[in-house]
Amino acid sequence: MQVSAQMVKELRERTGAGMMDCKAALTETGGDLDKAIDTLRKRGLAAAAKKAGRVAADGLVASYIHGGGKLGVLVEVNCETDFVARTEAFQELVRDIAMHVAAAEPRYVRREEVPESEIEHERSIFGEQAAASGKPANVVEKIVAGKIEKFYAESCLLEQPFVKNPDQTVGQMVQEAVAKIGENIQVRRFARFKLGEGIEKKTGDLAAEVAATLSGQA
Repeated sequence: MQVSAQMVKELRERTGAGMMDCKAALTETGGDLDKAIDTLRKRGLAAAAKKAGRVAADGLVASYIHGGGKLGVLVEVNCETDFVARTEAFQELVRDIAMHVAAAEPRYVRREEVPESEIEHERSIFGEQAAASGKPANVVEKIVAGKIEKFYAESCLLEQPFVKNPDQTVGQMVQEAVAKIGENIQVRRFARFKLGEGIEKKTGDLAAEVAATLSGQA
């Protein structure tokens, strides 16, 4: 059974769980709303969603350095108390998120942060590509909607498949942590630094590096 946007919306309103979690629960239960609610409750996600409105101003800023200093990530993840911030479970979660950012190169934390102008630009490109295939307008619209969802899944941290477990998104991983830890947890921001990124290296630069290496061996 195909899960519609209206079904996901209704489940979200009844449980407060995240969109991706609702869609997954409905898919697993064949679109049965009551069974989907039970699925979310068993996973603790419905209860976790109720915590989302609580203030999370504590937490950690963590780093992940890879490749001998060639790639680095800073990430801020918030929770409600310093006590939780100092627990091994929370610290492991933050490290995992930082590592994921290093590996998956997200551009935004969540889809709400993507500028509307960028979405319209992508929608225009996808629309022209789909229209060129000669398909009917209603089919083109569905194709574009699907490609936009894929764009979010590739660009937004919380919607990306978690690198250590591709069967769940980063957002689902965070919600599971909320259910286990018992506090609101929010990924606030991140910064990713790749050595030399954005710098166009010239031939002379490489020659200088080789010369410096050789002089050091003399």
